[in-house]
Amino acid sequence: MTKTAVLIGATGLVGNELLHKLLNSEHYTKVVTLSRRALPILHAKLVNHVIDFEKLTQYVELFKGDVLFSCLGTTRKQAGSIQAQRKVDFDYQFIAAQLAACNGVTHYCLVSSSGANTHSNSPYLKMKGELEQHIKALAFDKVSIFQPSLLLGDREQFRVAEKIGSIIFPVITRLPFLKRYKPITGEQVAQKMLSVSLEQQTKLFYYVLDELFELT
Repeated sequence: MTKTAVLIGATGLVGNELLHKLLNSEHYTKVVTLSRRALPILHAKLVNHVIDFEKLTQYVELFKGDVLFSCLGTTRKQAGSIQAQRKVDFDYQFIAAQLAACNGVTHYCLVSSSGANTHSNSPYLKMKGELEQHIKALAFDKVSIFQPSLLLGDREQFRVAEKIGSIIFPVITRLPFLKRYKPITGEQVAQKMLSVSLEQQTKLFYYVLDELFELT
């Protein structure tokens, strides 16, 4: 059975990796991306819509397919404030999920974060936890939530903290109680998302780094 994928966040680290995997997958015959700017790629399977995320509800007809992959996200520094970051990391993603659910999309795959928790003292982890809770209440047949730790890979914008973390984390996370925070590449997360979109049978599943990515 062939599928149609809808992807938001295709220009990010995980999203870009996932886009290429979807385009190369024999299981997907159409990949619909919604982005702020045109993607620098042409492919027979790809349909790229340039949209204004401030007016997401005007694009409800575009959120049609079998699986919605949500890889959207930003940093507080890039956004300018925690409120602006929340608009991207929570508001946009939740509205997109609502539109997809209303259109009968059956499977939702979300890139969240290790440590996401509605009771966290970290505004970032709290908003990630709140998004997870809101998503679970929507009418999807299946929900897949991925909680990677530090993501490694080539980004459009250089991030000093992530560069430092990519050096330090692989060392300190050799300790058993820190294993769940071991860095993972965007390509690894994307590969897992593709596999899960084809194989998951349960209604809800959390893919936590130390248990399911089988890293060494």
